[in-house]
Amino acid sequence: MTLEQLMFYGLGAVGIGSGLLVVTRRNPVMSALSLVLNFFCLAGLYLTLNAQFIAVIQIIVYAGAIMVLFLFVIMLLNLRDERALSDRLSARKIIGAGLAFGLLLQVLYILMSAADGFPQKDEALAVSTGTVEVIGVQLFTTFLFPFEITSLLLTAAIVGAVLLAKKKLD
Repeated sequence: MTLEQLMFYGLGAVGIGSGLLVVTRRNPVMSALSLVLNFFCLAGLYLTLNAQFIAVIQIIVYAGAIMVLFLFVIMLLNLRDERALSDRLSARKIIGAGLAFGLLLQVLYILMSAADGFPQKDEALAVSTGTVEVIGVQLFTTFLFPFEITSLLLTAAIVGAVLLAKKKLD
């Protein structure tokens, strides 16, 4: 087993564990901190796959900006009575646990049936694929039209949100 495979499995295990902590903690702040750990594990997994740009964006956008918003919402909610948030065993929880167990069995079957292990890859191509330069060149040459259409859609959405918010203020 190579170091890359060891890192992949280790980060995957920590990511699964932190994901379970996100949904099982009663304290919302601890759940949010577990989600930050999960985001860092995902960034590490992206690095093992030689996707440097996506790893950096994962940390900056999700672990930074989105989690700050989550913590602001948690603080604004001011959850005092945690007993009101807890509910008993319901049919949804049983169905969800069954589906999660089925997914776990499928993943284990795929891992056990893969006789080849990890597919071999061209290291030079893999290292150069995830860089910011390659992504920027592709974005502004091959995908320039979809990029511009997306920017126009986002601008229209922002203008629409401002107009709707202004109507509510008046």
